[in-house]
Amino acid sequence: MQNRVRRRSTPLILAATVVSVAVLSSMLTAATVSGNARAIQANGTALSDTGTLNSPTDARESSQTTGAIGSLVSGDALHATTIGYSSEVASEASVGNVAVAAGDTTVVADFAMARVRAVKGTDDASADVRGLAINGYPVVVTGAKNQRVDVPGAVVLINEQFKSGGTLTVNALHVVVDGVADVVIASASAKAQ
Repeated sequence: MQNRVRRRSTPLILAATVVSVAVLSSMLTAATVSGNARAIQANGTALSDTGTLNSPTDARESSQTTGAIGSLVSGDALHATTIGYSSEVASEASVGNVAVAAGDTTVVADFAMARVRAVKGTDDASADVRGLAINGYPVVVTGAKNQRVDVPGAVVLINEQFKSGGTLTVNALHVVVDGVADVVIASASAKAQ
């Protein structure tokens, strides 16, 4: 009789052990998440910057009606947010009525937004730029990653995307004027590993 009880309980004990190991394993391999978003950054100064997530389930937001960094860059309706979950992060930033004036280069846009989402093992990003003009000339935004427009003494990157240390970053606009300015409009980053 005692052998029958042992034989019947052995599969149950084995199943319980396997389930316990699987649960413990998934707890030990929880995702490492990070995220950040900022509306405007120029020459080391940032406006509407969320800062970095403090924990996997943190949510951060920063916004202001208008913002400017001297006469270099200005915008309206600055917004940035980053939200963490146990195994994913979503970040976005947006600015309206963008105006950049550096050296002989002017860049204006009606609207710029960057979005990035990272889920453990995958990530994707996009940017939306509307009404873009450089030095008074309209620019067709293709939607392609890292669209580049060169002008004398400057470069403008549209939908700039790059990965560093597992973090995917998207900048809606990145304006670099040689020796004068480095301006990023609507930047969002996320990592979930």
